[in-house]
Amino acid sequence: MRACSGLGVWRPRHLLAMVWVALCAIVLAAAPAAAQPRATGPVIVLELDDAIGPATTEYVENGLKTARARGASLVVLRMDTPGGLDSATRDIVSALLASPVPVATYVSPAGARAASAGTYILYASHLAAMAPGTHLGAATPVTMGSPTSLPGGEPSPDDKKDAAAKPPDAMTAKVVNDAAAYIASLAALHGRNAEWAERAVREAATLTAEQAHARKVVEVVAGDLPSLLAQAEGRTIRLAGKPQVLHVAGAGVDVLEPNWRTRLLAAITNPNIAYLLLLVGVYGLLFEFMSPGAVAPGIIGALALLTAFFALDLLPVNYAGLALLLLGVGLMAAEAYNPTVGAFGIGGVAAFALGSLMLFDTPAPGFRLSPGVLVAAVTLSLAYFVLALGTALRARRRAVAIGPTTLLGAAGWVVSWSGDGGVVRLQGEDWQARGAGPLSPGQRVRVADREGLALIVEPEP
Repeated sequence: MRACSGLGVWRPRHLLAMVWVALCAIVLAAAPAAAQPRATGPVIVLELDDAIGPATTEYVENGLKTARARGASLVVLRMDTPGGLDSATRDIVSALLASPVPVATYVSPAGARAASAGTYILYASHLAAMAPGTHLGAATPVTMGSPTSLPGGEPSPDDKKDAAAKPPDAMTAKVVNDAAAYIASLAALHGRNAEWAERAVREAATLTAEQAHARKVVEVVAGDLPSLLAQAEGRTIRLAGKPQVLHVAGAGVDVLEPNWRTRLLAAITNPNIAYLLLLVGVYGLLFEFMSPGAVAPGIIGALALLTAFFALDLLPVNYAGLALLLLGVGLMAAEAYNPTVGAFGIGGVAAFALGSLMLFDTPAPGFRLSPGVLVAAVTLSLAYFVLALGTALRARRRAVAIGPTTLLGAAGWVVSWSGDGGVVRLQGEDWQARGAGPLSPGQRVRVADREGLALIVEPEP
């Protein structure tokens, strides 16, 4: 009885618990699965495939504004750059640090690089990623007068040996120390390898994608954009100093192309285009002054010159070189107007060539004057000088065609005559004339001299 009584007490209590568990299981099974966090906006992709310059800055800044306006969940800078201008790089870094939208810099596709300026931008981004077969580094600032660099802005092996063997001068050390501190501060913002960042600046060190991932320089190695987004999902980054979890699952991808203004800015800030615009402007105005009323050369020259000045204001220009270039053009123009048997012309060509060499004050890749363009411009200017000089010499040797001196020796005929004076017709005009003896109307005469407005004539043999 006790056992039965005990059993009777135990079973209802445990049965109620079992029923409760079963009901909970049924409710949980019937309830929809909790929704996974999804992206709240699209992923905006900006493509940086050239040297970093003023046009790149405008493109990135406009892209970040567009991303903010669209409520984007992530901005991806797909990068392949050899480097660029320091001023443009710092402007882009400032824009990335101030962006309310997370930015991922993605060095892609295979074979791409984030050299020099690209390394700073990658360190400033909230998420750093690379594709297999890419590399980054060689972030040493290069100044005028530094050793020759390999194409793309990376120092050659001989340059590295020379840099290690020679102590840097005070200015170089100052620039390098500033750049090293700058990139180290960017590394500290996102917890990246600051030691290697300083090596990239001081020793021009480089890393492949796999090495960069192993040394905590980048967070992600992804073969393509979908793989990058998959690895970015749920990752915690620091945005404006606060942790934020990325949610890009299911986000649409929108590639933002540069607008017409950015494309135009990229074209005219190409040093070769800016240089040619400057020459077109100067020579257009010169031809207008030489042939007043032609109109077209003056209009084209003025437009080209204003556009060139706008472009040069955005580029690192050596104003001494610009002054020499304009002086050279002025001396060649002076030679054309007042021939000096080549003195002005030769000096003008020399000043023009030297000014062209000095014009752009930067060795940054993508912002140096092409040797081919330089040689062509100097050759054309030399040809202009030779043509102008030859024309002037031929004109100097040619007999005078108009003016009072052309009357001497000219032939005409007598219109009327009385005594020792009369009227003769010469070159379609009637002149008062005097002679040594009587002459008859219609008789051919030749001018022997001139006294004021009267001609001294004699019978033509």
